[in-house]
Amino acid sequence: MNNSYERRHSRWYERFLLGIPFQFLVGLPCVTLIPGAERWGWGFWEALSDNRVNTILAIGLAFCAIVFCLRRFSRFPGVRVASYVVPTVSLAFLVVVAVLFFTREAYTRQVLFTGYLFCLLWFFFGYFVGKKYRQLKIGVVPVGNTLDLGLHSKIEFRRLKSPEPDGIRYDAIVADLRSDKLGANWEKFIAQCTLSRIPVYHVRQIQESITGKVRIDHLSENEFGSLMPSSFYSNVKRVFDLIGAITLLPLCLPIMILTGVCIRQESEGPALFLQERMGYRGKPFKVYKFRSMYVGSSGKGFTDGENDPRITRVGRFIRKYRIDELPQIFNVIKGEMSFIGPRPESMELSEWYERDVPFFSYRHVVRPGISGWAQVEQGYAAEVEGMIEKLQYDFYYIKHFSLWLDVLVLFKTVKTVFTGDGAR
Repeated sequence: MNNSYERRHSRWYERFLLGIPFQFLVGLPCVTLIPGAERWGWGFWEALSDNRVNTILAIGLAFCAIVFCLRRFSRFPGVRVASYVVPTVSLAFLVVVAVLFFTREAYTRQVLFTGYLFCLLWFFFGYFVGKKYRQLKIGVVPVGNTLDLGLHSKIEFRRLKSPEPDGIRYDAIVADLRSDKLGANWEKFIAQCTLSRIPVYHVRQIQESITGKVRIDHLSENEFGSLMPSSFYSNVKRVFDLIGAITLLPLCLPIMILTGVCIRQESEGPALFLQERMGYRGKPFKVYKFRSMYVGSSGKGFTDGENDPRITRVGRFIRKYRIDELPQIFNVIKGEMSFIGPRPESMELSEWYERDVPFFSYRHVVRPGISGWAQVEQGYAAEVEGMIEKLQYDFYYIKHFSLWLDVLVLFKTVKTVFTGDGAR
């Protein structure tokens, strides 16, 4: 394969502007030295007290964490990195401030706050500058399921006319590697791309990265293996859940008490609603929620939309802002649920879905969550067609089960809570 057909990002300046070297060689000195120089004067590093060292170190550690998190977030489908700059930077600096506070280490608040502002400016600047180089150019082998690839804002798909170099540089090649129509010429072309260090992806990998869903109509035993979540992270996540639930409980108790009083004043019946649902590894458990419907109301097992007459006025409000889910903190403490994971379904719906939806029971391989990838991407689904799509999102979550995806879901959930979008 000649040099006219090479990997597009072989250009050094693109790798430099978008990569780790630029962040640490240029960005890190800017966000640590400039705030210090503004407060302590130029040359402050010649006389570093413990106070100055702690402050500069805190800014530097926060910067490194932000770089790592934003790069991880950018790998997930549908993520606009600019939307997560403020929450990521804010969370990183809150963590370092908490560490400094609890360890009683001295630091300069003004410099730390200035470092926070510089980080915001730096990452927004980096996003808009790097946008010029961010759109991927992918060559498509026009055989099999690749013909179904549609348009995407971050990817330019170019259908290849023949298995020969066309003078265009590509970031990657996508092909249906399982198609019987691939042929010897295209197979040779794919091999040459690999030798030239041009990544070659199966079409299903690209579809998953675009949609955030794992198709479940033809899962093989190998794909089930790839869907096995990390047991190590599962145990670590359980510790995070327990610490988070115990920390949030005192803050949420006043809201929960007020909500319970409002529910009892509006309509007769208990403030809490207990329902048996399918849980971790298929074990039933009782989920706690605030009652949002009139007692004695009957239905299909799921809501009928915004105008459901069974929902009370208070119920409509607490559903919109997810206040009805707060009692599930106790489910998290008991180990029955996690903060992030596939939403648990009622036993009635679970039995219905297991009859009509392939592989439904596999979603119970991780603990169910108060919020999940399917909820922030799709919203609420009740019918079988919607449940199949929801299950595809759940399988994507299980396949990419990680701290980074959980943090991303957390950010999206917070946005939903404050905007009320996606309420049912």
